[in-house]
Amino acid sequence: MSALKFIRRGALALGLVMIASGASAQQTAKEKEFEPYSGQAGKDVVWVPTPQVTVNKMLDLAKLTPQDFLMDLGSGDGITVISAAKRGARAMGVEYNPDMVALAQRRAKEAGVSDRATFVRADIFETDFSKANVITLFLLPDLNVKLRPKLWNELKPGTRIVSHQFDMGKWKPEKTLESEGRTIYFWTVPDKSKRPKL
Repeated sequence: MSALKFIRRGALALGLVMIASGASAQQTAKEKEFEPYSGQAGKDVVWVPTPQVTVNKMLDLAKLTPQDFLMDLGSGDGITVISAAKRGARAMGVEYNPDMVALAQRRAKEAGVSDRATFVRADIFETDFSKANVITLFLLPDLNVKLRPKLWNELKPGTRIVSHQFDMGKWKPEKTLESEGRTIYFWTVPDKSKRPKL
């Protein structure tokens, strides 16, 4: 075999090894890509996915418009924020898990709404809600009650709040709705002079 043929065969073999190595690396990256699972532990709650039909009914109940700014507390995989952005609203998800934040950002980009759907890694109890006029949440009863004074103090009167599955204790909802065996609760933030004593 001539030296030239030997070099050519060697280069070809090296090229094939590099291609195979690259494909293997891409496969490994895909295998390692974060994928949440129902019941996954979080800072304050476990993550349970919200069905799209329930999200749609939550946004309908809030009477969401393109002029609204929605904040979703504990935004998880981003479904509520992305759905709100698809309706033309600006929306922000507040989520403590950085992997969830990254996943939601990817999904918003894939949906073509990343200009209106944003996500931040933050603790909901340390986040300023004052710019929102719609709040959505799927937390737990004790967290909802603990969050209630913060919502009242930071949100403007008339701000709409929609909770999936859990109420706000003694602050009775104005509306309730059933969806696929789940309950959705609705409130508007009252004026300070009209707030019930809880």
